[in-house]
Amino acid sequence: MIVLDTHVALWTLGDVGMLSTAAVQAIKETESEGSRCAVSTLSFYEIARAIVRGRMQSTLTLEELIAEIERRFIVRPLTPQIALAAAQLPAAFPSDPFDRIIAATAMVEGVPLLTADQHIRRSRVIRTIW
Repeated sequence: MIVLDTHVALWTLGDVGMLSTAAVQAIKETESEGSRCAVSTLSFYEIARAIVRGRMQSTLTLEELIAEIERRFIVRPLTPQIALAAAQLPAAFPSDPFDRIIAATAMVEGVPLLTADQHIRRSRVIRTIW
């Protein structure tokens, strides 16, 4: 299993050309092992907020998009362990609370985070794939 950052989950659903070769390979390997990629429940809020604010558009309704994500990916809830891990990430990690919770989800699960976010990757705080 791997955890997908919000943008990667969206690209996986509709714009795979935005994914790196390593990202595509990691997704294929995960699926070939009989598993699915995971997303944090926080990604639902990030997506809903972006659509409601007009920062993102989709050919699907918001409800259809959320349903498709639920169908395609394993959804990992915010747990006390994830909240604690997110709060304890070092200052070198980006301060955005969504980034911290999504990254902490991967940490607690013991799997890499698939992200194009350079700030997260440069922090070298968590294992990433891109």
